[in-house]
Amino acid sequence: MATDETILNHLKVEIPVDEESLLLNPDSSVGLVIIDVVNGFCTVGSGNMAPTKPSEQISKMVEESARLAREFCDRKWPVFAFLDTHHPDVPEIPYPPHCIIGTQEAELVPALQWLESDVGVTLMRKDCINGFVGSMEKDGSNKFVDWVKEKQIKVIVVVGICTDICVFDFVATVLSARNHSVLPPLEDVIVYSRGCATYDLPLNVAKNIKGAQPHPQEMMHHVGLYMAKGRGAKVVSEVSFDP
Repeated sequence: MATDETILNHLKVEIPVDEESLLLNPDSSVGLVIIDVVNGFCTVGSGNMAPTKPSEQISKMVEESARLAREFCDRKWPVFAFLDTHHPDVPEIPYPPHCIIGTQEAELVPALQWLESDVGVTLMRKDCINGFVGSMEKDGSNKFVDWVKEKQIKVIVVVGICTDICVFDFVATVLSARNHSVLPPLEDVIVYSRGCATYDLPLNVAKNIKGAQPHPQEMMHHVGLYMAKGRGAKVVSEVSFDP
């Protein structure tokens, strides 16, 4: 029987994701989008959707998200951060209850909590997988669309969790909106691979959970990046800043 590593290597050969490097400078007209880097998805033992043990992929994602956030804020470049937040009586099928409003699950991880007091950061609590949809207000406006237009953003760099779920859904929708002139002046959507992560649910564990689907972390991370690139995003493995 093939090992997960063998399958992953085969997957990377059959559906490769060619990654670039990104150098940002003051003329980039760039904004950073952070998706759901909250305790409920990232901090060990913090709820039904949190890792049950330390995850190198998630730890790296948190580290890189915090690094980029600090770089952007120091340069006074715009940052938009989504926080997954749910009401206890409104389930998000097929997932178990998670990130319930008023709990620590729905709060930013310790490495990013400083964003709450930074004037250059826009925070958006969303109660659905897709942050673009979650940004819609009752009056028909969209907080994310307004942010792009107000800040005159031409490029967004996207980081967060989960690569193949919330990150991908957001990226795919933003690209469709861009293609239909809903998001001027946005031109490019860039997914930073080391700034993204997903969860791990091995087959031997999933088969003992009613309704659960197996979700091998490294494979689904790769698939998420592949799908994002297929929708028109640029995928980069390195983000640096022109001093």
